[in-house]
Amino acid sequence: MRVLYIGGTGEISFSCIQESVRAGHNVCVYNRGNHNAGLPASVQHIKGDVNDDAAYATLAAMKFDAICQFRVFTPEQLQRDIELFAGKAAQYVFISSESAYKRPLQHWVITEDVPLGNPFNAYSRGKAECEMALRGQSRLPYTIVRPGHTLRFRIVSPFQLGALTARRMLAGRPLVVPGDGNNLWTITYCEDFAPPFVRLLGNEAALNDHFHLTSDNAYSWNEIHRATAKALGAPPLEMVHVPSETLIRYHPPWEEWLFGDNGYSVTFDNSKVKSVVGDFDCPTTLDELMARTVGEFLGRGGLDEDVDLKFEALFDRIVADQSGLGR
Repeated sequence: MRVLYIGGTGEISFSCIQESVRAGHNVCVYNRGNHNAGLPASVQHIKGDVNDDAAYATLAAMKFDAICQFRVFTPEQLQRDIELFAGKAAQYVFISSESAYKRPLQHWVITEDVPLGNPFNAYSRGKAECEMALRGQSRLPYTIVRPGHTLRFRIVSPFQLGALTARRMLAGRPLVVPGDGNNLWTITYCEDFAPPFVRLLGNEAALNDHFHLTSDNAYSWNEIHRATAKALGAPPLEMVHVPSETLIRYHPPWEEWLFGDNGYSVTFDNSKVKSVVGDFDCPTTLDELMARTVGEFLGRGGLDEDVDLKFEALFDRIVADQSGLGR
């Protein structure tokens, strides 16, 4: 098939492109070309910015069997794609997010029957609104995919502060962990995600339907942080556990992530997607996943990323306050 990836070099899409080439597809990538190193030589690069309407509109003249859209976040962007690609593509694959599911969760195992609706997280609401717009039209055949937390080169952090997390680990400074750290969190390695994703392309059973696609493995945040520290070669890790409600009082914007996503035990029933693409597993162990992710993070100079130092001071304050309780 002739497959277009819009984006193509992020946490998820890069491995999907590699797998699409292995599957024998003719792959094109539309992006600005800033991070294409490592893409297969056979991949055709179409240089352009998704925010440049004129350049983006040139894609309409190119026929594709499947378009994999990783760079749409608002209903307005989604509507642009419908107008552009209706009648021009056999399948439009929209990358949504598991975080679009309704929060707070009513059960720790999520199926596709869980309604959408996340009042805490703006990114998640945007993805849900895009889904509704796509499902409410019939001009463009679609498949909606909701990845879970999928890793390639970022350090896992419930606060979305991966570089700071790595720095604190390496410096031997205490790590603040929401709750008691035993909440289960599903993380998927990008190379495990890619094979079942590519089997959705051109799959008639996947048309005009929606699926989440994740690992069946879940780990506690304590396990995840220990595995990360081990991969970094950090000193023995000290974790300070603090209720999410308390953390949000220190910094109200954390509500977006702690109540909107990372603060719950989350696992996924992948029966629906497996009924369409066939059974699959995610064989990468937690230690292997973290070793590869940390290697990519360090290789990209992740420790040199700019970090807002107010969070360093805030974490130190939280640690001091929590350590003094009960004394």
